Amino acid sequence: MTFKQALDKGIRLLEAEKIPDAKLDAWYLLSYVSELTKAEYFLKQNESVDDLILYKYKDVLLKRAMHTPLQYITGEQEFMGISFWVNENVLIPRQDTETLVEEALKVIPSGSHVLDLCTGSGCVIISLAMLGQGLTGIGVDISEDALAVARENGNRLVGSKVDFVLGNLWQQVTGKFNAIVSNPPYIKTEVIEELASEVKDHEPRIALDGTEDGLFFYKQIVGQAKDYLIDNGWLLVEIGYDQGADVYSLFTGAGFKDVEIVKDLAGNDRVVKGHV
Repeated sequence: MTFKQALDKGIRLLEAEKIPDAKLDAWYLLSYVSELTKAEYFLKQNESVDDLILYKYKDVLLKRAMHTPLQYITGEQEFMGISFWVNENVLIPRQDTETLVEEALKVIPSGSHVLDLCTGSGCVIISLAMLGQGLTGIGVDISEDALAVARENGNRLVGSKVDFVLGNLWQQVTGKFNAIVSNPPYIKTEVIEELASEVKDHEPRIALDGTEDGLFFYKQIVGQAKDYLIDNGWLLVEIGYDQGADVYSLFTGAGFKDVEIVKDLAGNDRVVKGHV
């Protein structure tokens, strides 16, 4: 079987299982197992595929056909131009969340110490440490399995600039920070079953479920954040597209100043920020 025949077969398989972006995913998986670039593929598309590569390709195709997210198969996802390791124990970093990092970089002074609650893969705090001026931080998560992923990413990308701590929100947090960031679970429990199979059946439920009204974690975070922020310290949280007004009210009700709702590239409310 040639590379072209293998790719065509992969596309047909994924299309038959109604996989979104079947053509693109079939290509990514072939590139992943063969280590071919697009240019190399066009040069070799009529050559025979090595049996081992063909075996690996069939294996990853079947996983994707079962709606396992592409990122969990390849083990990586790009975020803020940085390649992060991911697995089924962490939420897959999304472009929407880049808005949180971008807004944080605008207001966090150089040399700041930053707290990231519900850190997951560590993509937010690690990106801040890599892209900010002299930033250090702590990432907290309730899942030891998620922290194993975050620590691996941290060790590879920023070394000792970021520590990762097991805890339920503020449980293990001490001291004061220049800024606090969070992308907490915020999807209403009843809505989760309406999500795509890739999300509801494969991504960790604990990282999605914001309880009945989707606001549980915001109430916990906003309600206590001032105890852990220095004077003029910032709090920034990612929100769902329909949560802007509710989270804005939590911020203003807790006495935060210059509270603002920021939209993402798609024009949806995505971040609420304010300072003490």
